[in-house]
Amino acid sequence: MKHQSLRRAALTAIAVASSLAPAVSLAASTGASAIPVVARGYRAPAIPAAASTIVGITGQPFVGIRLHDAIAMALRKNPYLAIAGENVKIARYAVVAAKGNFDLRFQIAPSVAHVTQAPTNAFFAGPNFSPIVQNQQKVAGTLSALLPGGQSVSVGLSQSKTIDNTSINAFDPSYATSLNVGLDQPLLRGAGMNPAREQLQLAVAGSRAARALARAQAASTIASVESTYWQLVAAWRSVAIAQSALREAMLQEGSVDRLVSRGAAAPIERTEAQSQVESFRATLDSALQQVAGLQNALKAQILSESNDPIWRANLVPTSPARALPKIAKLNALVTRALRDRPEIAQSAATQEEAAIALAGAKNGVLPKIDLTLGYQSNGFAGIPTNVNPFGAGPATPVPGYLAGAMAQSYHNLWGGRFPVYSAQITYSTTFGHRTSHAALATARAKARIAELQSKGLVDQIVIENRNALQAYRSALARLSATRAARIAAKAVYQSEVRKYKNGASTTFLVLQRQVQLEQARGAELQAQTDLNIAVVEIERASGTILTKNHVKLAALGSGVAP
Repeated sequence: MKHQSLRRAALTAIAVASSLAPAVSLAASTGASAIPVVARGYRAPAIPAAASTIVGITGQPFVGIRLHDAIAMALRKNPYLAIAGENVKIARYAVVAAKGNFDLRFQIAPSVAHVTQAPTNAFFAGPNFSPIVQNQQKVAGTLSALLPGGQSVSVGLSQSKTIDNTSINAFDPSYATSLNVGLDQPLLRGAGMNPAREQLQLAVAGSRAARALARAQAASTIASVESTYWQLVAAWRSVAIAQSALREAMLQEGSVDRLVSRGAAAPIERTEAQSQVESFRATLDSALQQVAGLQNALKAQILSESNDPIWRANLVPTSPARALPKIAKLNALVTRALRDRPEIAQSAATQEEAAIALAGAKNGVLPKIDLTLGYQSNGFAGIPTNVNPFGAGPATPVPGYLAGAMAQSYHNLWGGRFPVYSAQITYSTTFGHRTSHAALATARAKARIAELQSKGLVDQIVIENRNALQAYRSALARLSATRAARIAAKAVYQSEVRKYKNGASTTFLVLQRQVQLEQARGAELQAQTDLNIAVVEIERASGTILTKNHVKLAALGSGVAP
C-alpha cells in the first residue's frame, strides 16, 4: 500500500509539473531558482565534544603486527585460499582416479554344480538306465588390463574336476584345464587417443590448472594484504601528522590568547586561532576514521572467525619501511612475468585441456576397427573307466598322456597339446556421425577460445607491467618533489612564526603557512604510500611476489577449521 501511495503521489507531481512547465521555463529565463527547499529551518544541533576513538577495539595497549605475519595469517586463514588448496587436492585425486583405469584387474570365480539329468538313450544314461548325475568343481581366474594405447589384454586360467556316471564315459573323474590369452587392439577409433587416456591427460592438465589458480589467488591475496598494510602505515602516520598539527595550532592559540589578553592583538585573531584548532581536530578525527577502516580491512583479510580476539586489537604495523628494490627494465619484467606468472601456467593448462579434448574429438569421428587376437591352450586328463561303450569286448586303451589327475591335465596344458589360435577383425560405424562431428566442432571452438584468451592474457600482462613500472617511476618522482615541498613549507612556516613573534606578521598568515605545511606533509606521505604500493604491484605484475614471500602451496588455508 505504501508503494502504491508513493507511486500515485509521483504521478500527481509529474502531472502538476507538466501543467506548470511554462511557468518553470519563465522562472528559469528570469534567473529565479527552481531548487526546492528541503528541511526548512534546519540548524546543526549543539552536541558536546567527544574524544576520538576507534569503534570495536580495546584502545591501548597497541598490538604490533609485522607484514610477513599478516601475509602468513592471510594465506593460512583465508577461507577462499583454503578452498583453493582443497581444489588442488581434488585435482590430484582426479589424476589418481584416472590412472585407476589402467590398474591391473583380477577376478577369481570358484563354483560347484550338481546336475541330475533324465536318461535319453542307452549311451546317455547312468548305470542300468538310471539318471545322469554330474558333480563339477571349477575355479576360474582372470587378469586383465587396459593399456594407455587403447589395447585390452587379458590372461585367464581355469581348472575343473567332473564326476559323471554316464555309461559311455571313458574317464571318471575327468580333469580339464584351460589357459586363455587375449589382445584387443583398436586400429582407428580408440588407437592412441581413447577415453581412458583422454581422462588421464585432462586430469593432469586440470591438476596443473588448479595449482596455477591457487598460486594466482595467493599472489592476489599477498598483493592486497601488502597494499592494505602500507596504507595502514600511512594512515597511522597521517594521525601523527594531524596530532602534530593540532598541537602546534593549540600552541598558536595560546600565544594569540595571551596577546589578546594584553591588548596586543585583536579579538578576531583569537577566533581565527580557535577555528584552526577545531579544523585540525576534525582532520585528526578523519585520520582516525581512516585508520579504523584500514584496520578492519586488514583484519578481514587475515582472520577467518568473526569472534577472533584480534578483532578487538588496535593493530599498529611494526615492519620497517621497505628499502627500494632494484627495478628491472620493462623488457626484463615482461619476460619474467611470462615465465613466472601463475596466470600463464593456468592459461597453458587451459590450452592443453582444449588440445586434448580436440584430439579426442578427432579420434571419435573415425570408424571403429578392432583387431582381436586370441590363444587358448587346453589340458585334459582323467581316471580311465575301462568301459566299452558298445558293451562287448575289452575297452580301447586310453593314451598314457590322458591318464592321470589334475597334475597330468596341467602337464598337457603347459605342453600346448591342444592349442587354439584365433584372429578377428570387427568393423563398426555410425551413419551420419552427428554426435561425433558436433563434439569435434565444439572442441575446435573451445581450442580457439583458449588461444584467444592466451593472447589476451599476454597483452594484459604486458600492459600491467607497463602501468606498474610507470606508477613506480611517477611515485618516485612525486616523492622527491613532495619531500622538497615539505622542507620548503616547513622553513616558510617557521619563518612566519618568527615574523609573527617579532610583530611582522599576522595570525592569519601563520595559520595559512601551517595549513600549507600540513598539506605538504600529507602529499609527501601519500607519495611514499603510492611508492610502496607501486613496488607491490611490480612484484605482482612481474610474477615474483610468491617467491619473495616464500609461499608454499600446502600452507594455503591450512589454518581454517573444517
